[in-house]
Amino acid sequence: MIQDIAPHTFSNAYSNHRPEATDFALCFNDRTVLLHEQNGGIRFPRFHELTGDTDALLQTATYLFSIDDDRFYWIDQPAMEQGDFRLEDITVFRKAFPRHSAFAGITAYSLYKWYDNHRFCSHCGEKLVPHDKERMMHCEKCGNSESPKIMPAVIVAVTNGDKILLSKYANREYTRYALLAGFTEIGESVEETVRREVMEEVGLHVKNLKYYKSQPWAFSDTLLMGFFAEVEGDDRITLDREELAVAEWFPRQEIPASESDISLTSEMIEYFRTIES
Repeated sequence: MIQDIAPHTFSNAYSNHRPEATDFALCFNDRTVLLHEQNGGIRFPRFHELTGDTDALLQTATYLFSIDDDRFYWIDQPAMEQGDFRLEDITVFRKAFPRHSAFAGITAYSLYKWYDNHRFCSHCGEKLVPHDKERMMHCEKCGNSESPKIMPAVIVAVTNGDKILLSKYANREYTRYALLAGFTEIGESVEETVRREVMEEVGLHVKNLKYYKSQPWAFSDTLLMGFFAEVEGDDRITLDREELAVAEWFPRQEIPASESDISLTSEMIEYFRTIES
């Protein structure tokens, strides 16, 4: 999965130390990121590679995280193409390599969105300032504080003997087969989310829920939790066409091959196809 970057080590411990000229500078414009891409390989600019006043950039940068000895910072100004670096849509991270750079890019994008959406206090409208000891934006006028919010969601592999339920989203950018998925609502456990989402999207009851593993999915600021569940009773599908374009049972030997291994969905499908046989 995209976060599996060993032997590299990711550290998200907060720090307010200032950047150096050799640190990485992450620059975004909405859903685009400044990078150099060649044949799928990506590289982010370091501060000394950017045009303009390097000292000013160093003063306004916000520390994000580190991978091994490399530190990554967000620059709070519109990204501009320069030299070998071009603006690319963030979907580039779905297939880019090396894997640890793709993970760094999409994780930085998630933090960029949070910082960009929390410039002012939601209570009094005063400008927020960064906390000096943790990742938090603080209002010095009314005392309100804002920390990054991560949305819990489930991925569900519904099985029926040697068959698995695969679906395609309706009106989404992603058009390949996937497992059922949905966000956890206030007041419910993730197990209750599994049962509710399966019933809402395909009209099926499930039993024998088994937790598989989790994944941070920064494309949607989500913490995904994967479950396998067996269909209970009638296996006829009643499709929610506002959410799904199609849903159908696939025998193990007919499961479509995945183009990518970055997602929890892909890993769970492959697990059912191979390890569970």
